[in-house]
Amino acid sequence: MNTEWFECKVKYDKPLDSESLKTKTVTETYLVDALSFTEAEKRFIDEITPFMSGEFLVSNIRRIKLSELFESENTQADKWFKVKVAFITLDEKSGEEKYTIGFMLVQATDFKDALRQFDKNMAGTLGDFKIISMTETPIMDIYRYEPQD
Repeated sequence: MNTEWFECKVKYDKPLDSESLKTKTVTETYLVDALSFTEAEKRFIDEITPFMSGEFLVSNIRRIKLSELFESENTQADKWFKVKVAFITLDEKSGEEKYTIGFMLVQATDFKDALRQFDKNMAGTLGDFKIISMTETPIMDIYRYEPQD
């Protein structure tokens, strides 16, 4: 079964500090593994509701294409980096290089760690590829589908 990823944004009022009654409206981004927009919204709401103390709004949901998602075993890895990769093949008719673009997410502590994690996970890849870009994303966490027993 193919994994479909949905980027979900939630908007809510976050307290500035524990003693103050002042709040700031923030928008946070999460990634949800689901089969449809409807399922993504329902699962997202189910996941975040226990962590919300007031009202919140799911302000946006969009499908994103990912070839791979590389999670880190390091508990300090709290950032997600989007890597744009060009897989290189040779066009047999023309003899020219052909590029197929893919996007991957890497969980890491910083940019250097993301590059290390990416290289480690791609070490067994048989085909040639090159990194086009790597950027830090605003993704706070991911919610994978877990079947209920």
